[in-house]
Amino acid sequence: MANVLDIKRRIRSVTNTRQITKAMKMVSAAKLRRAQERALAARPYSQMLTNVLKSLVSRAEIYDPETGEPRHPLLAERPEKTILLIVVTGDKGLAGAFNANILKTAQKFLDAKTDVNVDLVCVGRKGRDFLRRRYPVSAAVGPELSEMAEGAAAEKPIERAGRVQIVGEHVGVLGKLEFSQARALAESVVKQFTRGEIDGVYLLYNEFKSVIAQRLVVEHLLPIKEIGVVDVRLAEEAEEEDRKRRIEAAKSAGVGVRAPETREIDARAAEFGTSQVDYIYEQPAEDMFNQLLPRYISTQIFHALLESVAAEHAARMTAMEAATSNATDMIESLTLVMNRARQAKITKEIIEIVSGAAAAG
Repeated sequence: MANVLDIKRRIRSVTNTRQITKAMKMVSAAKLRRAQERALAARPYSQMLTNVLKSLVSRAEIYDPETGEPRHPLLAERPEKTILLIVVTGDKGLAGAFNANILKTAQKFLDAKTDVNVDLVCVGRKGRDFLRRRYPVSAAVGPELSEMAEGAAAEKPIERAGRVQIVGEHVGVLGKLEFSQARALAESVVKQFTRGEIDGVYLLYNEFKSVIAQRLVVEHLLPIKEIGVVDVRLAEEAEEEDRKRRIEAAKSAGVGVRAPETREIDARAAEFGTSQVDYIYEQPAEDMFNQLLPRYISTQIFHALLESVAAEHAARMTAMEAATSNATDMIESLTLVMNRARQAKITKEIIEIVSGAAAAG
């Protein structure tokens, strides 16, 4: 049995660890509240943009009346030979199985797409490090090709590094996420799709509605099938045990477990797109539709990044709550062991005293 001094040192070490995990839980809870507020604040713009596009669909000729083909390249469907997958993970660990579940879903998606070439764009350090160990990096890594590289690619296409290759990395952008970062990524993706370099774009992220309503989804971004409709190709729901842990962590941190009620606001915003009023636009409806459609992709990516950030903070809050609880249990167990060791030591000393007194008598 360990001596009392060693057990005391271990209890002190676990107590210090518990203070750190408890502080990290409260920090993640505060960041989660801010992330939820940012995601909620970004909804009105996204909703109005969607409603304007829905209104323009009925007022602009987006399809050729003779051939029936879409006039905008982002609506054009073609056989998938090369697709792009954007994988959104976190930059930091200590978030439980948050990053591992995303990467597991990414691997499942890649295993299902064995008949096409796949380009990977990694958003987040954890996903970048994991995928770099398994797949080669293309010579054109970056948010987009430089002008010199674009000119060279026009003359001689860059050879693929493999069937699955990494073509883009965005590390450190989730800590201070701005719309300009999502717009830059969207512009690069739209440019590649318009040039015909890729035939489809998919986005893998952790969808966050509330602490208890989360799931991993693979969303089909391009080509656009229907404005305002999320085309989910793969979804992984959280287990019941995970939901219970999230609820307990949220309650202990004072975070709401349900999403804000916004049905009335959403219904009023949707009236713009469904109204039969003939709106007068400063530009021709077709020109405005063509200009707003790429921005629609930017808002979808930005919304996904915001939800991923919120989900990461929720996962870290839950993991730190579990670590704090485990530390408390360990302290109680060590305290019991220490008391037993102390009692055994005292008993031994008493026996030695009694034995010495008996021997002297």
